[in-house]
Amino acid sequence: MIRRVMSLLVALGAIVAALVVLPAATAQAATCATAWSSSSVYTNGGAVSYNGRNYTAKWWTQNERPGTSDVWADKGACGTGGENPGENNGFVVSEAQFNQMFPNRNAFYTYKGLTDALSAYPAFANTGSDEVKKREAAAFLANVSHETGGLFYIKEVNEANYPHYCDTTQSYGCPAGQAAYYGRGPIQLSWNFNYKAAGDALGINLLANPYLVEQDAAVAWKTGLWYWNTQNGPGTMTPHNAIVNNAGFGETIRSINGALECNGGNPAQVQSRINKFTQFTQILGTTTGPNLSC
Repeated sequence: MIRRVMSLLVALGAIVAALVVLPAATAQAATCATAWSSSSVYTNGGAVSYNGRNYTAKWWTQNERPGTSDVWADKGACGTGGENPGENNGFVVSEAQFNQMFPNRNAFYTYKGLTDALSAYPAFANTGSDEVKKREAAAFLANVSHETGGLFYIKEVNEANYPHYCDTTQSYGCPAGQAAYYGRGPIQLSWNFNYKAAGDALGINLLANPYLVEQDAAVAWKTGLWYWNTQNGPGTMTPHNAIVNNAGFGETIRSINGALECNGGNPAQVQSRINKFTQFTQILGTTTGPNLSC
């Protein structure tokens, strides 16, 4: 009897050991389908993603938001952020959503570079309700998309402009050379005084080495976030404040390029920014808020 009990214990021990050795299964979120668009028509079986989840249409539908209508069958969480986009890094945009927004982006503009830069301005896309957080992320990325051709351009294309961005009236001059302060990065930082101001704020000597903005993805993203969170530009408020205080997306345009685009200056460019913002809010599952135009 004792021998039989011992045999059973040995067998049980082997099972326990096997359970300890075997790695736990890791749940893998499905790849996100193409983002839902309110203007598109979907028929039976049409697949979309919305707010970090995949859906398929049960029958013909248009402008019926996934998750709020019986026409859509919920197929579960998708993307690297799982059920809550960005849950792995605290950012409201998952890597899958980022890739949907910028399918033809330059490899320089990495998602990791962006998330690594977030610590410089922790209030960005992290203020107010989830709706507002996602709205700010969409607003920033929409303007960035417009400025860089969908995150395609790292630096200003027209090299003839390069020598024009050295303001020699500044006491610190242009130590990297007269033609070194051309537009770079997601919001195309330019002029020696902007490189100095951004570098001082970020603790990076960009006045001496402006080339870091086209060589280091995190530095590039930080300069974009610096402008977004601290500069009024030609507007009356920072783009960050425009969104979190409900002044509207139009005021972010004014703060970035309002002197040339707003008040009828270039309505086609303004509309281009608005279209991209609307698309990105749909991908993130949030609303556009008021005052889209400037």
